Amino acid sequence: MNYPTRLLAPLALAVAFVAACGSPPPPPPPPAPVINQDSIDAAARARAAAAERARADSVARAEAARRAAEERARAEAAERERAAIAAARAAFATVIYFDLDKSDLKPEARTILMAKLPLLRANMNVRIRIAGHTDDRGSDAYNVALGQRRAAAAKRFLVDQGIAADRIDVVSFGEDRPVAMGSGEENWSKNRRDEFEIIVGGENLRLP
Repeated sequence: MNYPTRLLAPLALAVAFVAACGSPPPPPPPPAPVINQDSIDAAARARAAAAERARADSVARAEAARRAAEERARAEAAERERAAIAAARAAFATVIYFDLDKSDLKPEARTILMAKLPLLRANMNVRIRIAGHTDDRGSDAYNVALGQRRAAAAKRFLVDQGIAADRIDVVSFGEDRPVAMGSGEENWSKNRRDEFEIIVGGENLRLP
């Protein structure tokens, strides 16, 4: 080996050594992740609790809505019943009218009396009073007797339709309680009447 060759060999060896020594070592592998099972379980429990609260809230809202709807329905039904009973009371109180010096029932009076029967039949505890009235012509005694005959005529009709006689009281006020003041047929005709009033059992009426 000649001199230049002997000189180059150690130099190449040195360069290789330096090159080898200058390379940085490879990075260490990342640490394995640490699994915290308690945290995972706690998160799962929190999610489950939140889901349960949401379900309970939904059920509670639905139940509240159902109760509110039922309450509205009951209130509406009660109001309808009150209105129907008020209408039945008003229909029962409908007055009948008579001709001058007469106590005979006119056809329209019979129709009105027939309309009172369903309420009387549906409420067997109800007692009523029929009050007879007259206009102001004639003596007091005559008019009291005429009013009595008019009330008795209406009672007789109801009894003939099956209503017990002891459920019906009659009274005459003669000319003492006019609804129209003054003379003339327009006023007199309004005073020749029978009025109807529930005197027992009216607080708990049942509809026919």
